[in-house]
Amino acid sequence: MNQSRGIDGLNEADKSKLIADLKARAKAKSMKAAEAEPAPAAATAKAFDFTNLSAHKQLRMMRALGDMTGIADPFFKLHDGIPGGTIRTGSETHVNFGTYNYVGLNGDARVMAAAKDAIDRYGTSVSASRVVAGERPFHGRLEAALARFTGTEAALAFVSGHATNVSTIGCLMGPKDLILADCLAHNSIVEGARLSGATRAAFPHNDLEALEHMLARSRDRHERVLIAVEGLYSMDGDCPDLARLVDLKTRFGAWLMVDEAHAAGVLGASGRGIAEEQGVDPRAVEIWMGTLSKAFASAGGYIAGAQALIDVLKAGAPGFVFSVGLSPAQGAAALQALEIIEAEPDRVARLRANGRTFLAAAKANGLDTGTAIGASVVPVIVGDSSFAVALSNRLSARGISVLPIIFPAVPEKQARLRFFITCEHTEQQLVTAANATAEEFAKLKRGT
Repeated sequence: MNQSRGIDGLNEADKSKLIADLKARAKAKSMKAAEAEPAPAAATAKAFDFTNLSAHKQLRMMRALGDMTGIADPFFKLHDGIPGGTIRTGSETHVNFGTYNYVGLNGDARVMAAAKDAIDRYGTSVSASRVVAGERPFHGRLEAALARFTGTEAALAFVSGHATNVSTIGCLMGPKDLILADCLAHNSIVEGARLSGATRAAFPHNDLEALEHMLARSRDRHERVLIAVEGLYSMDGDCPDLARLVDLKTRFGAWLMVDEAHAAGVLGASGRGIAEEQGVDPRAVEIWMGTLSKAFASAGGYIAGAQALIDVLKAGAPGFVFSVGLSPAQGAAALQALEIIEAEPDRVARLRANGRTFLAAAKANGLDTGTAIGASVVPVIVGDSSFAVALSNRLSARGISVLPIIFPAVPEKQARLRFFITCEHTEQQLVTAANATAEEFAKLKRGT
């Protein structure tokens, strides 16, 4: 009697024999691999040796390349004093384009006095999560001021700008959701999206037609959708079309998150960011994110938006709930800086004038500034990473401090020098820096 056969053409006896044979082969292979393994002690020693990590091997290769070519490492140089239009490096004073003291409030006597007074009253730390015992009066005052400044209902301050994005995205999004971020969005957005477990995809930089196609193709397959962009991109110094983003998120039923780390205190007549710059109602955007470490001369980050959003984050964002509260000095300094920006909009006007001056001088010298609008960040794109490092070192020798941005922070052929512009730079400093960059760039290309 014939045994029945399944659709795969094997009867049950054949299947059983095949499975048994595969198991035997797998066991034999496993035993052979085990015999070839080093002793457990050797394996353990190797596992705990960090020099075996691929990241460390890559660092050693980069250092060796630098030694062979005579190119000094431009990173982690020791600086001293308050970073303004100039900064001390050892015994020398350099024109400073390496820090983001955009409106000159890091070092302002009023900001420092506010920080010192807060330390005298509250100490150097609030010594607890705000949820349990770390809530202090300055937290509420700062958040009310941030809500007023951003034109939203409420705000929440975090101790880290990076953690602000990671925690907020992780709190709001999950495996059933979709996150669409600009391909040049900050690492904190990328990491937040990855850790959330949501489906994630990047759209080409500022290409809102591509974003629209992605939304049309994918929106219905997900519960919630988050679109994440920056108000002023930290590597390119350009902006998205906010009004069109609002239209897209409204039509497709998505949330819009705008990272204003480099835009708050910079864009708009009074520094209120891209919404003011482009004439968009800030209440049309669900999630505003910003940092306290740039225009606000402190450290930390914030989220601003509807009261309901802030309530959810206060109860569930890990970077807030499980972290110590913003310190007295940081909170008081940020609050004082914010109030000065509101009272002295000429600081923002001077910054924007300086940004335009440097951009015009760089272009007049034939330098590639990409799509920068001439605000607080202006890149000079030079090509490969070693070229950018060498150019940075040459400018340092001429008393100009500007750092290279190299792979993997940007694509290898898009390495650049990133000039941070402040309201404290003089026209002469800006023009001289642009001229010197063009001169040294030309020498490097000639090999001299």
